[in-house]
Amino acid sequence: MEMQLPPHEGDELSVVDMHTGGEPLRIIHSGYPEVKGDSVLSKRRYVREHLDHLRRVLMFEPRGHYDMYGALVVDSELPEADLGVLFMHNEGYSTMCGHAVIALGRFAVDYKLVKEPQSPETQVNIHCPCGLVKAFVEYSEGKTGGVRFLSVPAFTFATDVTVSLERFGDVTVDISYGGAFYAFVDAKRFGLDVTTSRTRDLVDAATAVTNAVKSQVKLYHPTSDDLAFLYGTILTDGKDDYSSDPTANMCVFAEAQVDRSPTGSGVTARVALQYHRGLIQLNQTRTFQSGATGSQFTGRAVEETKCGDFKAVVVEVSGRAFYTGVSRFVQEPEDKLTHGFLLK
Repeated sequence: MEMQLPPHEGDELSVVDMHTGGEPLRIIHSGYPEVKGDSVLSKRRYVREHLDHLRRVLMFEPRGHYDMYGALVVDSELPEADLGVLFMHNEGYSTMCGHAVIALGRFAVDYKLVKEPQSPETQVNIHCPCGLVKAFVEYSEGKTGGVRFLSVPAFTFATDVTVSLERFGDVTVDISYGGAFYAFVDAKRFGLDVTTSRTRDLVDAATAVTNAVKSQVKLYHPTSDDLAFLYGTILTDGKDDYSSDPTANMCVFAEAQVDRSPTGSGVTARVALQYHRGLIQLNQTRTFQSGATGSQFTGRAVEETKCGDFKAVVVEVSGRAFYTGVSRFVQEPEDKLTHGFLLK
């Protein structure tokens, strides 16, 4: 017997759930109101100001959880884009998300958002708030597989920046951009290991760094003030010298949200940082491992470029995404918790 929703009021919100390296992605398929704006960045501002209640409905409990992540497909103003996308999480709306791009690449081909898929790869141009990201989806005999994407120009903003943390004292961090800004620091500075330490201890240390950088370092981006904010902190295993062995990291972003994957935009920023320091050359592939799940992405700098006055690189990141289900959500007016809540 087909599952049917009981009688209810209001629109249904239909979603497709996926994960990339363990990190969830809830793709909103239908039921969202019109998102107004003449650009993807202006649409991001519009949903933040006018539709944020729906982010809470879909990301928060009882339909989501503290670490849920979402994507809303929107129209793009760029003629070369196959789709635009807005990313959402427990705090608001990010400017770039690599794990989501990997999942959206498969989704776009499987849900026919691109015409006539090509073998062995189908190109999907995804307009993210940070810019156009080109994804390439493995395609053979009607089935999609792994995905690689080419980043927006990624660059090192500053190295060896000292910030003062109330609990940990002075800490030296690097700040790099991969579609979003991240602070990088070796977890050993806090006596921690990204693969074996308690998640709560890693979150506390990373959050302290994020708060310090936000209050003590002024960021800017050459193309838009909307991009000039610190998204999170990535704790690493310190293995930045080039090696064929995996290097592990854990990203804590937004409101102390933990990425289960190696973090696609974080890998982009970390490759840009390693290239800036002369630790990796063009087309040298590194494997990045999630400290949370052990899942892996690969990353490599493929081209030198510029972003304003910053020397930058285009980074290729590769990974796999998988479907976990589809859902139809409703809101009942008598439900006092229908708008969502979080346990911290």
